[in-house]
Amino acid sequence: MFERILIVCIGNICRSPCAQTLMREAASRGNRNLKIDSAGLAAQVGLPMEPTARAVLLEHRHRPLEHRARQLDIAMLRQAELVLVMERRHVDGIYRLAPEARGKIFLLGKWQDEQEIRDPFRRDRTAFEQAYRQIRIAVEAWAIRLSH
Repeated sequence: MFERILIVCIGNICRSPCAQTLMREAASRGNRNLKIDSAGLAAQVGLPMEPTARAVLLEHRHRPLEHRARQLDIAMLRQAELVLVMERRHVDGIYRLAPEARGKIFLLGKWQDEQEIRDPFRRDRTAFEQAYRQIRIAVEAWAIRLSH
């Protein structure tokens, strides 16, 4: 059973904090005490969640925590029992940083035919809505599997 989950994207201001919020909510519904963190491969360290990403979460009645972007490091990868990423290239980036993490890194969209979730950063609101929908579906699929 996993207790520590790390969710990774590039900047840690759009996709991974969104997925962290949704995974935290899903875990609390299942009465699971999971530690869910997020980080970025090239994080915009210290920045809050991107305003459009936050607005989309709020409009869908989610409650994002206060967020500050964090740079992914080896210690985070060692502590995590499951690492979820948005794109295949993120897996490669993590392998370059910590080859020993192999075996615990998966696409967030694994259960949707290994679907990648494109970065909405600097794109229009439609891109943020699409990323949110993909993340929501993927998180629900993981939540079901993690509850067993």
